[in-house]
Amino acid sequence: MEAVVPHEITTELTQILANLVLGDNKIRSNAEQAVNDRLAQTPDLYLLALAQFSIAADTEMRSFSLVLLRRLLFRAAPGQQPREGRLTLYDQLPAHALTTLERLLLHSLSHEPLDAVRRKTVDTVCDLANNSMSRGRPWHALQAQTFTMTQTGEAGFRECAYRLFSGCPNLVMDLQTDAVLTVFRKGLQDSQSVEVRLAALRASVSYLTACDQLQLSHSLSLLYPMLDTLPSLPNIHLKSFLSSLTPLCSSHPNLFVPHMDALLSFLRGLIMPSVDSGPTPTVAKPFPGTSSFTFPPGGSGSRTPDDNDEVTEDEEKELVRKAALEFMVSLTEAKPALAKRSEGWTAAMVRASLEGMGELPEDTLDSWLEADPSEDAQDENYPHVYEQSLDRVACALGGKAVLPPAFQYIPSMLANYDWRLRHAGLMAIAAIAEGTSKVMQMELGKVVDLVTPMFKDAHPRVRYAACQCVGQLCTDLEEIIQDRYHEQLFAALIPTLEAPEPRVHSHAAAALINFCEGVERDTLVPYLDPIVERLLKMLNPGAEDGKVVKGYVQEQAITTLAMVADASEATFAKHYASIMPLLLNVLRNANSSDHYKLRAKAMECAGLIAIAVGRNVFRADANTLIELLIKIQNSPVDPSDTMLPTFLIATWAKICQALGTEFEPFLPVVMPPLLNAASAKADVSIYDDEDDVGETREGWETISMDGQIVGIRTSTIDEKCQAFDTLVVYCATLGGRFAPYLAQSLELSLPALKFYFHDGVREAASRLIPLLFSCGKQSGTLTSQMVAASFLQLINTIRAETDPSFLSSLYRALADGLRVVGIPALTPDLQATLIEATKHQLQTLADKRKRRAESPEDDREELALLEEVEEFALEDMEKLLKILDGQHPLLVAVSSVRDLGFNQWDSEEERDSDG
Repeated sequence: MEAVVPHEITTELTQILANLVLGDNKIRSNAEQAVNDRLAQTPDLYLLALAQFSIAADTEMRSFSLVLLRRLLFRAAPGQQPREGRLTLYDQLPAHALTTLERLLLHSLSHEPLDAVRRKTVDTVCDLANNSMSRGRPWHALQAQTFTMTQTGEAGFRECAYRLFSGCPNLVMDLQTDAVLTVFRKGLQDSQSVEVRLAALRASVSYLTACDQLQLSHSLSLLYPMLDTLPSLPNIHLKSFLSSLTPLCSSHPNLFVPHMDALLSFLRGLIMPSVDSGPTPTVAKPFPGTSSFTFPPGGSGSRTPDDNDEVTEDEEKELVRKAALEFMVSLTEAKPALAKRSEGWTAAMVRASLEGMGELPEDTLDSWLEADPSEDAQDENYPHVYEQSLDRVACALGGKAVLPPAFQYIPSMLANYDWRLRHAGLMAIAAIAEGTSKVMQMELGKVVDLVTPMFKDAHPRVRYAACQCVGQLCTDLEEIIQDRYHEQLFAALIPTLEAPEPRVHSHAAAALINFCEGVERDTLVPYLDPIVERLLKMLNPGAEDGKVVKGYVQEQAITTLAMVADASEATFAKHYASIMPLLLNVLRNANSSDHYKLRAKAMECAGLIAIAVGRNVFRADANTLIELLIKIQNSPVDPSDTMLPTFLIATWAKICQALGTEFEPFLPVVMPPLLNAASAKADVSIYDDEDDVGETREGWETISMDGQIVGIRTSTIDEKCQAFDTLVVYCATLGGRFAPYLAQSLELSLPALKFYFHDGVREAASRLIPLLFSCGKQSGTLTSQMVAASFLQLINTIRAETDPSFLSSLYRALADGLRVVGIPALTPDLQATLIEATKHQLQTLADKRKRRAESPEDDREELALLEEVEEFALEDMEKLLKILDGQHPLLVAVSSVRDLGFNQWDSEEERDSDG
């Protein structure tokens, strides 16, 4: 094919591209700059040169130029700000250049001899086609060529044709349905190439996902050849086929309704271990030597170097097993009623998950005991997939569906000779507790009777699992289990605090935290002495046996002491003298990097104990603790100590709560760094596409915002949130004494209402504003300008808010502010703006509810939760309107919107009967 750009351009670009792949950073950086410079001046020439390389260069250069072309075409044009209309290099190309670009890529598609390079052409062509079509530029030549490629005799070209249909379903969406289905069926039944069948399957999934309801109703027959691709596949390919089908389970579960029996028949054999384990995972071999049941399945676990083929085969089976289970769980989550109606479906998933959870490595106890839980390399071998699957199934289906099949096996697992099955049984109870809690609480006594004996098990990992199980039950059945069964649970947990293994006794301490979060003070008090006595033994390095206490044990002991103090309140005072000196000693000496976490936990614990015992007990040590915190605050910052900033801010807040107004003299010390943290800007990176993101950096997370991918440094915004929470504490505790910082705090709070990167910052800012009004009123420092600016910002935020949960907070802040300053402070103009904003929100909520009423297939429980959040917003909106006028006309509109709500369950009993 003749050249489309001058020879000097291709020569220059060849050298630039060669420099881009060099290891020398300076040369590569200069090459990147050269690319940007050329693209800023003549983008059409250099983009066309890249396209020309894709058909006229050596293999490596063809491949690289296609990747680079794909990345550059839809990048923001050089020199443009990221949000300036998002014009890309593609948008700057003249029509003739676009036509030439398309012609070059079609030539590459039809003439590229190597499959690997041709697949890169497909990726680039799909990006170009999708973006072109979204801009109103069809690509009919691509459509015609793709259909032609499905007829070719060469499998590689047929595969790429279906890859194109998969990556750009718009190529077929405007064609007759029968014609499309005929082409897809042909690919799904391709007898020569499994790769063609896989590409056709992915194309079919993309097509069905993109179909409108009418097209979908005419395309139901496509599911038969799609599912028929599965049975004949070897394991090496089956995982890919199942994984390709799984997204369709989530997006269009109804498509699978006619196929449930066939699917269960096929999938059940894949999700169970390859060794026949008998009728249950526990009856099969209750005692050694009585049957052939073994864990892990597939042999004794001892292998010779010649077993490599078997290992590979076993790994393939395991990947298929997990993919098949994921398919079933995803379909269950998307359509719980379908799973409940399909006999055997739930039981198969439950049993497969239980089997998988029992497949732990056998001889790893010594290394497990020595490992720090946060750095345990063995954690990679833990069967997380099966545990998470059981949890997801329980949450999707509820207790009535999941508890019977689960407890068909769990009791005998707990009685099994194999510690791995006893461990799995306990972890299974923990996994299903959240989703089955409503039904489980009816039989909770039996569950507790099953679990508590396991605290005396001979194997440390089983006792560890018992701690995990009780901790999870205390969270998922909070208050219920603590109230009914505290005697049995304390009788199991307290002795375990003295278990000989550090990992076990520290996990017992962790479980106590979960227990204390839902316990009444009077229930805890009788057990306080033995708990504190044992936690102090865990904390004190001078232990009786002379062993050095592991760092993670000390950290856990301090954390648990803090929670016990918080739960027991003033009763904890008797232990104050034993504990506070130890904590102060930690703060004096724990300055090395391996003690940073311990120091942070000691701060938190000291603050919580101070609140628990009250200022009279704490006062004697207050100055010492404050001096130590000031010293830590003024020490050089170690960037690796990511916990210190938030823990330091939070501890100052706790000391303020403990001392009350006596904390005022310390404001000049604590406020400058606090205001600095509260004023921090979000540290963000904006990416043009997902390819730029790569692996998420530690301490960063990515979100999608305004059509862009945004990376956010979480430590900065977490510290900002903690700072705002602390400002709330200071202002609420000190009242008018906080007046010197009123203006600065208000200046920070008003824009923070629109800090969309962190909901916690916005919530704290909304709580802070009325507190600042109160502070200003008490101190005589509140001005009418402050009030007007605050009300205006609140009202403007109400107008634009899309989250009903935060909308509720905004109305509450406005109402609380009016209660402080009086209704006259809301001027007629502001009141008119507020009413317009409220009308807008009422209309938005009404429209949402009408749309939901038109979609009866949506999940009932999810809808009920959504509207429960909206009810809070309507309630707070109503309260504000009544403050303005007890007979306000909009109150009728609020009631009307409420009446549009989804018809929730008539009673808890009916709700439970569905679960």
